[in-house]
Amino acid sequence: MTGTTSSSRKISGSGDTPAPVQTPAPATTTVTEPDVRPVTDDGDHDRFAHYTRRADANRAYVEGTPVRALCGKVWVPSRDPSRYPVCPECTKIRERLRRRAYN
Repeated sequence: MTGTTSSSRKISGSGDTPAPVQTPAPATTTVTEPDVRPVTDDGDHDRFAHYTRRADANRAYVEGTPVRALCGKVWVPSRDPSRYPVCPECTKIRERLRRRAYN
């Protein structure tokens, strides 16, 4: 006899099909949209392209160091300046410097 001992008692579980394993129900997940608002630093609200020394700007793009514009704004350039209007204060200062250089 299969599943019995010599004393004719049935051994529980031997030869029986295993009990089904219950898996927990999958947890519900909530998908949220990413926050796509731009992060603005102090002074980033103006979104102007500023005039600064070319060597300083090149170093800032490579090393991530801050630069000072003609108008006095200090920032780390990270965006394409051709996409923004030129700072009016930087433009005035640059024109004054150019006139002084030619006189």
